[in-house]
Amino acid sequence: MFVALLLTLHVGSARAAEPAPLALEKTVLLPNVVGRIDHLSIDLARKHLFVAELGNGTVDVIDLEAGKAIGRIAGLAEPQGIVYVPAPDLIVVASGGDGTVRMFRGGDLSPTGQLALGDDADNVRLDRRSGHVIVGHGSGGLAVIDPLRAVKLADIEVSAHPESFQLEPGSRRIFVSLPDARQIGVVDLEAGRQTGAWTVPDLKANFPLAIDESGARIATVFRSPARLVLLDTKSGAVVANLASCNDADDVFFDAKRQRIYISCGAGVVDVFQSDGANTHLVAQVSTPPGGRTSLFVPELDRLFVAVRARLLRSDASILVFRPTP
Repeated sequence: MFVALLLTLHVGSARAAEPAPLALEKTVLLPNVVGRIDHLSIDLARKHLFVAELGNGTVDVIDLEAGKAIGRIAGLAEPQGIVYVPAPDLIVVASGGDGTVRMFRGGDLSPTGQLALGDDADNVRLDRRSGHVIVGHGSGGLAVIDPLRAVKLADIEVSAHPESFQLEPGSRRIFVSLPDARQIGVVDLEAGRQTGAWTVPDLKANFPLAIDESGARIATVFRSPARLVLLDTKSGAVVANLASCNDADDVFFDAKRQRIYISCGAGVVDVFQSDGANTHLVAQVSTPPGGRTSLFVPELDRLFVAVRARLLRSDASILVFRPTP
């Protein structure tokens, strides 16, 4: 009841009659989960959602069709990054507390290997071309890992601790949020080095980052002040700079609807619409405060928002939003 009351749509009076761009489809409870929730990943074949529960030291497995948690990996030291690798059926988890990267079978969650990166293993991405995973870690590194053999193949130095990063479609470039350096880093994966650094004057604390399906634009969200910035991937030129919600943690493009979703710890999901050359805010969908982490899955056409447990609510939860129309 508490969640239902909070999930209202705040729009201007001119838009009051328009349908909500995100409809709450269901809420999946996460019993016995305390503390901050970090990243999410998906096994599309099984329709399993993986939830890295940093404060709880666990990863929960949610069966989306059943609408409940069905398994748990425990004993992790602040699990942060997570990615599912389909071909070998592996879950890869990066833990900030001990700097390890651990691999588990997707079917039964049994461990298959681990390696140590040394410090603050964080965001994880799958390189679909090679099947390797890339893990941000330490004071400035992107480790390239073979998850089958649990070995590090390369370590690319960047100018600060990497937060969110994305591989550019059709190329071997990686764009990286480097908030401590106040940069968006450009990395050449083939050359194994950072080749560029883009900055946006007067803005800092850029954490989330996404790249659109065509590879033409990057979306990054700054926290100080709170701004959504779109950049051209060829030149790094700023093509939009818009006010956004506070404490942003994830951002996604919805190519089907030409939208951008931003989940924020302030307790909202910002929904932006792109109409040709223009991008504008169309709605703010309320969530419980602390619902910072999210995952948009185009194949399922759903946005998942993770909400940590609070004093007035016994369970953490995953909110499942269906974009409309």
